[in-house]
Amino acid sequence: MLPTVILPGYLEGAIAYLPLQQSLQNLGFPTFTVPLRRRDWLPTLGGRPVTPILQQLDQTVKLALAQSSTGQINLIGHSAGGWISRIYLGEKPYLGCNELNLIAPGNAHHHIATLLTLGTPHISQERWTRWNLDFVNDNYPGAFYAGVRYVCVAGKTIFGDRRPGKWLAYSSYQQTCGVGNTWGDGITPIVAAHLQGAENLVMENVYHSPRSPKTWYGSPEILPTWVSYLT
Repeated sequence: MLPTVILPGYLEGAIAYLPLQQSLQNLGFPTFTVPLRRRDWLPTLGGRPVTPILQQLDQTVKLALAQSSTGQINLIGHSAGGWISRIYLGEKPYLGCNELNLIAPGNAHHHIATLLTLGTPHISQERWTRWNLDFVNDNYPGAFYAGVRYVCVAGKTIFGDRRPGKWLAYSSYQQTCGVGNTWGDGITPIVAAHLQGAENLVMENVYHSPRSPKTWYGSPEILPTWVSYLT
C-alpha cells in the first residue's frame, strides 16, 4: 500500500482526522496527517495566500515519500484541503511559493499517484476564496495531470432550502455555486465537489465535517466506499 497524506479542511486541525488516519493505517496504508492546528489557518483568512499550509503539506509529503519504495504517495484533501492540494501539484508560481523550499516546481505531481478529495468546493462565488480558486481552475482545470488519478467524493445529504434545518446548507451552496436549492453535504454542493475528467462519486447521507456527530466522509462505515481507489 502506498503511504497516504491527509490534508485537513479550512480552519480545521489534524486532531479531527486522527480516527481516519488510524482507520487507514489499520487497512495497511502508512498514513500521515499534515500537523495543522486551527491557528495555522489565521494567516490565510480573508482570501490571503495559503502559503503556510502549502509549506506544512510539503514537509509531510517529504516525510511520507521517505517511506515509499516507488517514489509516490496518495494525497487526500478534505474540503479546502482538496483545492490546496491542486495548487501543490502545480508547477506555476503561486505568489511566494516559488521562493519556498518546496519540491522542485513541476515535480510534485509526479509523486502523487492518487489525489482524492472529500467534499471539496472546487469552485466558489464567495469573494474571499474566489482569487485562490480562480488561480487553481485557470491554471489546472479539471483532472489536469494525466499521471495523477483524480477521485472526487461528494455527499448527497441535505437539499438546501430557506427554511429551518436547511438554511445553512442553502446559504453555503449559494455562496459556492450560485444556487442554494440543490443537493450537497450540508456545506459543499455536489456540483462544486466534482471535477471534469475525474472519477466523481456521490455518497448518500454523508455530512461534511469530521466533527459532525453523524456520519462523515471518513467514518468507518463510509471508508470502504472510496478506499479502494487508493490501492
